[in-house]
Amino acid sequence: MKWNKFTIQTTTKAEDFISAMLSELGIEGVEIENNVPLTKEEQSDMFIDFLPELPPDEGISYVSFYLEDGKEHSALLQRVAEGIEEQRQWIDVGTGHITSCDTQDLDWMNNWKEYFHSFSIEDILIKPTWETLKEEDKDKLLIEIDPGISFGTGKHETTQLCIRQLIKYIRKNPGANVLDIGFGSGILSIAALKLGASNVTGTDLDENCLVSVTENMETNRLKAEDGRFYVGNLINDTKLQETVGEECYDIAVANILADVIIPMASVVPARLKQGGIFITSGIIDFKEAEVKDAIESNGMRVLEINHDGEWVNITAIKE
Repeated sequence: MKWNKFTIQTTTKAEDFISAMLSELGIEGVEIENNVPLTKEEQSDMFIDFLPELPPDEGISYVSFYLEDGKEHSALLQRVAEGIEEQRQWIDVGTGHITSCDTQDLDWMNNWKEYFHSFSIEDILIKPTWETLKEEDKDKLLIEIDPGISFGTGKHETTQLCIRQLIKYIRKNPGANVLDIGFGSGILSIAALKLGASNVTGTDLDENCLVSVTENMETNRLKAEDGRFYVGNLINDTKLQETVGEECYDIAVANILADVIIPMASVVPARLKQGGIFITSGIIDFKEAEVKDAIESNGMRVLEINHDGEWVNITAIKE
């Protein structure tokens, strides 16, 4: 399908007002581009360790929306232009100039699937739900996954580092009770259960992950009672800490950011049993020493450090 893309040049102060106006006109799914630096809080919610360099913020913002090609939109565009001018009574909207272009597409939610195919980690096969299981793979331990809008296909190096450690430590401790911090699509929780964990508890900041993990648990024919999943920040949410529990986990796994793992290291030991294992990844190599120091300064001993490209896994034990 072809779409017409319309872009309004405005100001960063007015972008929210313009977006709200478009929504009132029945236009959904706006796209905002600006050079406003992210706050520390915003960065902590993202699955990246560092950000690209941006040009200086000059207060300019571009608000784009898409309308289906081949239909008559002149009346709606006239209302958009009038809405922009109305906003000038309250706020500086900048030029308010509207430009347009055509774009192919785009099944934004599904086009990425052509890059996600079945693959193995040791004797585990991770297969997208839309692929057929091959005959030669039927003897492997199968995990079927559809990440949806959540982080976690298993393809990323950090996820694979965590899965390899789960294989190692759950097989040493069958029936382990596992805490999955930042569960995303649920791939690590599902891997833990498939490997022999008795149950898993997961936390994540994004409530949308609850949909993904529930669907993926069902797809993998796992019992709902084998997993408890909560939305919240385990670092500073005392109620969530109480709900998750203290000294009741054999293994905690966190595939998140180095800048999140560092403060997380202060609350993980209280969740682990004596001798419990803390598996981490999502650590870019130049932050390895900083994460290692945080883990060791909170009473855990590092057992091993593994690398995959520029990504690092640190596994530690509570003594």
